[in-house]
Amino acid sequence: MVSGLAPEQRRAAIARGDFSHLADSEVMLELKAGNMDAFDVLLAKYRKPMVHFMFRMVHNQAVAEELAQEVFLRVYRSRETYRAEARFSTWLYRIATNLGVNYARDTRYERTAATVYLDEVDAETGMTPDVADTTPSAEVGLLREERMEAIRRHVMALPERQRNAVLMHKYQGMDYQQIGEVLKLSESATKSLLFRAYQTLREKLKEFV
Repeated sequence: MVSGLAPEQRRAAIARGDFSHLADSEVMLELKAGNMDAFDVLLAKYRKPMVHFMFRMVHNQAVAEELAQEVFLRVYRSRETYRAEARFSTWLYRIATNLGVNYARDTRYERTAATVYLDEVDAETGMTPDVADTTPSAEVGLLREERMEAIRRHVMALPERQRNAVLMHKYQGMDYQQIGEVLKLSESATKSLLFRAYQTLREKLKEFV
């Protein structure tokens, strides 16, 4: 992906520290060329989303921040070999996904201890969203809590690839193509993967629908 700026405009923008018109891949190429300001731009843009993404995988704020830092350390260390062959975000989330999966395996992560919120669901899941109630009764509150706990448990019980796809789809706003690139699947295979995941959730959570 390129910004569309003419070469002289691109050089002028970079010279004045303006990266706003550059694609992420171009910013990364600037880092590859030795422009350290480019790293600060990527860090500022992706640090918060990356911490959130890692938290969804490891469910520990301190660990999520450490892993997010490790993601960016790997980005920096890989700068000299970086090639803009795919979206920068795809490359970044692939690094993050691998780190999260490795952490889960290394620490024998217990899925049932996870805190995952899938309250905003769509037609694909077969689950309807709760209607907001500004003054919920104690009974309504308990039912909602029970429903959320069931969602957490069943999402984290999904097979690893399905779970990661759901997290990327629902919380990072990634489309089928982006998720497929991260998981190294075709777009159709990604759709099938998410369909199976949501079908499983619908079946497991049918008492709450």
